[in-house]
Amino acid sequence: MEDLGPVSWPPAPISTERLVLRAPEARDRAAFVELLASPEVHVYLGGPRPEEELERELPGTPEPWPGSFVVELDGSMIGHVLLRRATGHRRPAATGKLDLGYLFLPRAWGAGYAAEACAAALGWLAEALPGEPVVLTTQSANAASMRLAAKLGFTEVERFEAWGSEQWLGLRSPDR
Repeated sequence: MEDLGPVSWPPAPISTERLVLRAPEARDRAAFVELLASPEVHVYLGGPRPEEELERELPGTPEPWPGSFVVELDGSMIGHVLLRRATGHRRPAATGKLDLGYLFLPRAWGAGYAAEACAAALGWLAEALPGEPVVLTTQSANAASMRLAAKLGFTEVERFEAWGSEQWLGLRSPDR
C-alpha cells in the first residue's frame, strides 16, 4: 500500500454527529494495542497479535500515515479507519484503487459508529481526491462487515479464496 497521493495531511479533524476523526496521537497508543491484540476484532483477520509484541513494536506515537484516521468518541479512541492506495492487492480489480479498511473495539460495536466514521472518511476523500473509486475487501462470512459495505454503497466485484476462506471484494463508484 502507498500514500493517497497529492493530499494535505493531516486534515483538520472531521466531526460527525457523535464522532471525531483525526490523525493518531501519542494518547492513542494503548487503544491501538488493545485493538490489534483483540481476539474479537481479529476473528476474520487471521487472529490477533500478542500484546507483549505490540507493546515492544508500536512506536510511542502511532505513525501519521496519510489516510489513517483515529475514530474518537467522547475524547477516547474507539476505532481506526484507513484509506490507502492498493498497489499490491491480490486482485487486479482492486490494484491502484483506494482501499477502505476499518477496525473498531468490541465495546463500540452495534451502535453505528463504523458506518458513521467510514461515511465521514469517504466524504473527506470525495473532496480531497474527487473521482477516486474505492474498494473494500472482507471475508464473506463477516456478516457485519458485509452489511456495512452495502450501507456504504459498495457493490460486489468478485469473490475469491485467500487466507483459507472466501473473500468479498466490493467497489464504491466515484460518482456516489
